[in-house]
Amino acid sequence: MKKYIVLAGNIGAGKSTLVGLLAERLCFRPYYEPVAENPYLADFYSDMKRWAFNSQVFFLTHRVRAHRALMEDPHSVVQDRSLYEDAEVFARNLYEQGSMSERDWSSYCELYRTLKGLLPPPDLVVYIRASVDTLKKRIAMRGREIESSIEDSYLAGLNRFYEEWIDGFDLSPVLVVPGDRLDFVAESKDLKAIMDEVEGRLRDTQGILFPYGM
Repeated sequence: MKKYIVLAGNIGAGKSTLVGLLAERLCFRPYYEPVAENPYLADFYSDMKRWAFNSQVFFLTHRVRAHRALMEDPHSVVQDRSLYEDAEVFARNLYEQGSMSERDWSSYCELYRTLKGLLPPPDLVVYIRASVDTLKKRIAMRGREIESSIEDSYLAGLNRFYEEWIDGFDLSPVLVVPGDRLDFVAESKDLKAIMDEVEGRLRDTQGILFPYGM
């Protein structure tokens, strides 16, 4: 039977790396974040309040398209970030910081809820929980210039919304990986522990939720 896993986590948490490792170990097909040139991005960075809604709708559209594509794939799949995070973490962060108006946020949420209801949920969400210090170290290690100016407060705000989202997520089982303690890149034993837990969850027909490590 086909399975669908989502990898969730903040910028620098290690989602893409773990997607590749899970796909290789489980013989799943990896689906990374869609690469699309957002035509609103330059305008967004110059005037966030004016272009936040347009930019986020563009991203949501591409995320839904990717979701549909992976559901039509006959293979089991593992996805790098989901439309849930786009809306409930990143778009919400723009609204909370005042970069999206109340009217735009309300319209965006209505669109998101409609689309979410049309798409099948994952069989398992793997959430990599990591502190700002850990995120900063991993961001520095991968050396992407566009990420070099990300402020600690921005990462901390995203972490807060990630925790609120994952705490209330009830569409599928959730596995929380303690990213500060487990290094699944450098430590093979840590990777094995995660892999074993994921495989066990996928075999769990009851869908019982337990935080990782319990």
